[in-house]
Amino acid sequence: MRLLIALILPWLTFFTIGRPIAGIICLILQLTLIGWLPATIWAVYALSQYKTDQKIEKAMSQRG
Repeated sequence: MRLLIALILPWLTFFTIGRPIAGIICLILQLTLIGWLPATIWAVYALSQYKTDQKIEKAMSQRG
């Protein structure tokens, strides 16, 4: 679901993963037609990093 949000409303993705300042910057970037594509790429990348961080935290908690 977050991936769909990242493709349609990139700025909203940052708010769902707890990065509101990046969300505001992304919204400003998305307001320009040319900036919409980089904003989408940035949101998808940030979402993948968020998922990776969650997996690492889960593995560390199981280990310790």
